[in-house]
Amino acid sequence: MGMHASHAHGDGSGSRSGRDLRFEAFFRAHYPAAVRIAWSVVRDSQLAQDVMIAVRRRFPDLADGRSAGAWVRVAAVHLGLNSLRGERRRDVRQRRSLPLAAAGPEEIVIAREEQAAVRDALARLPGHSATVLVLRHSGLSYAEVAEAMGVRAGHVGTMLRRAEAALAKEVDRGTRP
Repeated sequence: MGMHASHAHGDGSGSRSGRDLRFEAFFRAHYPAAVRIAWSVVRDSQLAQDVMIAVRRRFPDLADGRSAGAWVRVAAVHLGLNSLRGERRRDVRQRRSLPLAAAGPEEIVIAREEQAAVRDALARLPGHSATVLVLRHSGLSYAEVAEAMGVRAGHVGTMLRRAEAALAKEVDRGTRP
């Protein structure tokens, strides 16, 4: 009985399987992007852990790590947007009831209100518009956004301009008395 060399990525030593090693490498490569996206949408990096749990279920063998990597980014956006949409009304009420003294200087209060207005407007946008904005503004290149969204890189600029215009309109609509 001869011993065969492992063809899995990594050395295959120890009791961990090649599948575990592939997921570990995938996690190290893609978790930071999921954290960045989750933080940019909902200011909660816990959501990134939920995305990685979901990727383990959706891509159990990580046979196509490239597709799984793109999926992680879009899933982080969608989970973040769903969270925003679900909590928007409660959060808006909470933010409006915070005493100004507890928030600090006037500039900080104004900045937080502006951020809240943008996040609320983002939650009202159609999914593809919100997704392209979050992916691009979380640091992905046009090519990476295109891959994650399954569109041609040449379309990303147009999608971004339209999404930014829609966001500006929503922010304006949401801040008018």
